[in-house]
Amino acid sequence: MIQFFNVTKKYDNGTLALDDINITIEKGEFVFLVGPSGAGKSTFTRLLIRETLPTKGQIMIDGKSILRLRGKEIAYLRRKMGFIFQDFRLLQDRTVYENVAFALEAMAAPISEVKRKVPQVLAMVGLEDKLNNFPNQLSGGEQQRVAIARAIINSPSILIADEPTGNLDPDNSLEIMKILNDINKRGTTVIMATHDSEIVNRVRKRVVVLKEGRLVRDEARGGYDFE
Repeated sequence: MIQFFNVTKKYDNGTLALDDINITIEKGEFVFLVGPSGAGKSTFTRLLIRETLPTKGQIMIDGKSILRLRGKEIAYLRRKMGFIFQDFRLLQDRTVYENVAFALEAMAAPISEVKRKVPQVLAMVGLEDKLNNFPNQLSGGEQQRVAIARAIINSPSILIADEPTGNLDPDNSLEIMKILNDINKRGTTVIMATHDSEIVNRVRKRVVVLKEGRLVRDEARGGYDFE
């Protein structure tokens, strides 16, 4: 469970990014985070991974304040999370297999675990036949699937996706959403920041709307509109 209690974030330059946010996201939910540019979506996700701290308020994950974490505790929190970015952030000099394996190797996972898990996860995203390809040999949709495989290789309880369909055509966007939906059905909480109105309106999951730093709408099966 994720809980924000009266969370406000004001940056040093005076920008009020989030203003008195109260929200609860239950374990296993799929939540679209939408709103115009500058609404506070990126700040919301940065707070969630403890990349920054709120000016006021409290953030709890699984009943524990993440604001009080230090050092190794922060690293452990982030290991429970997976991250997917719009620009993929793949290592261009490494193969598909090596890009996904890197996430396990960074945690000093045994070679036997790497060899077992990487093919399994790549099969889950439909790339079992691309193990030895390099990113520049893949389409945009395939690169995003590699990024998803890398994000879920550690079986995170929370998956944060920042505009994962932003650089993709409609067909690839739908494929990515099918994968994310399957991951969610396995019990992973998915929080997806997006400007993709077609996806939001088609999928009809919970929609949380931010506008000028405030939470202005929260609907169980909402649409994209935030006017």
